[in-house]
Amino acid sequence: MRNTARWAAALGLAATVAFGPLTGAATAAPEASSLVLTARYGDTYTTLPTDPAAPQFSEVTLTCSPSASGTHPYAPSACAELRRVDGDLDALQPTPGVMCPMYFDPIVVTVDGVWEGRHVSYERTFGNACVKSTYGSVFAF
Repeated sequence: MRNTARWAAALGLAATVAFGPLTGAATAAPEASSLVLTARYGDTYTTLPTDPAAPQFSEVTLTCSPSASGTHPYAPSACAELRRVDGDLDALQPTPGVMCPMYFDPIVVTVDGVWEGRHVSYERTFGNACVKSTYGSVFAF
């Protein structure tokens, strides 16, 4: 009888060690990832963008967890790009080899929200819409 109790205790401990981490991971909820992205066209030095019919301000939402959604027009690819850089917007790089015209029509992009439980606050000024578009789908709104 004593051997049976020892074997049961040993098997129970082995199962806890082997499968315990799996059960915790299966029930853990993913961290929230939800952002608000804005683009402001022009600045205090230029009164209007090159195209007067262009919007002066735009805003989209991007939720990447649990799935890609929001008003961002390219939410799935934007979330994939953000996952590749672990939500570090400074790590996003322009597409190599893309040439843009050399005129100044500034666009200020801000991003605020939460990426996998961490607060995100980001601002960047792009020289024009072409330059902004070279940074991938995150800023394509």
